[in-house]
Amino acid sequence: MTGAGRARRRMVGVLKHAFLALFALATVYPILQIVAVSLRPADRLYSTSLALIPKDATLRAYHAILFEKDFLLWMRNSFVVSLAVTLLGVTLASTAAYAFSRFRFPGWREGLYSFLLTQLFPPTMLMLPLYVLMRALHLLDTFTGLAVAYTATALPFCVWTMRGYYDTIPVELEQAALIDGCGPWAAFTRVTLPLAAPALAITALFSFMAAWSEYPVARIIIHRQELYTLPLGLESLAGVFQTEWANYAAGSLFVCVPVMALFVVLNRWLVSGLALGGVKG
Repeated sequence: MTGAGRARRRMVGVLKHAFLALFALATVYPILQIVAVSLRPADRLYSTSLALIPKDATLRAYHAILFEKDFLLWMRNSFVVSLAVTLLGVTLASTAAYAFSRFRFPGWREGLYSFLLTQLFPPTMLMLPLYVLMRALHLLDTFTGLAVAYTATALPFCVWTMRGYYDTIPVELEQAALIDGCGPWAAFTRVTLPLAAPALAITALFSFMAAWSEYPVARIIIHRQELYTLPLGLESLAGVFQTEWANYAAGSLFVCVPVMALFVVLNRWLVSGLALGGVKG
């Protein structure tokens, strides 16, 4: 390679890294501004300063959100609902996707594409029928109704992801397990399911996130304050005449921590799961 070619290649590399650095800065800067708002004193919440560390920065908002508000109650409620949705999502998606991957039954194709069809409608279209359904089932103002609603909305994507991953696992492995004396259920749980760990990680993460930070569905199902989840609790900080912006910002940062921690824990499985799960459909 000539000197001009090496220089051109080096310049292209520098431009790529500069673009990625600018993109990363544009992504991170709003989060840093939320941190700045959470550190502002109460009399400077409406400042137009872009400084990341405001003058006379204080941790008062973090103390207030943890010990003067019902934030811990909201977090407990969100954990209960999110864990229930995660367990339901992983259980139902792993079994339903296995059926669509391994068996061909009447309505197989129609059932599979009906899951895809549900993703074409915006969530706001489901608000009224969802409210009517939950009212008829007496599930308003209950964690059960909220968990069922969240699971129903997250399940189509999870089934398609799991089904695509199952298609990459050779069926001969299950057949060998059957020959060795395993039953169909044992072959599924002992052979196929462990091999599908990356797809299970994606399903768990998506199900958890679908319940953790969702607001519109929670707004129409939950009305009692003692059942508020984190989105509803944070929304209650916005009053008619005044919004507690510092507390709001501090609470928003706390909300991000569990999702980030879960992403770090499951990170080793996420890339391979998304890549292989999208190969076949």
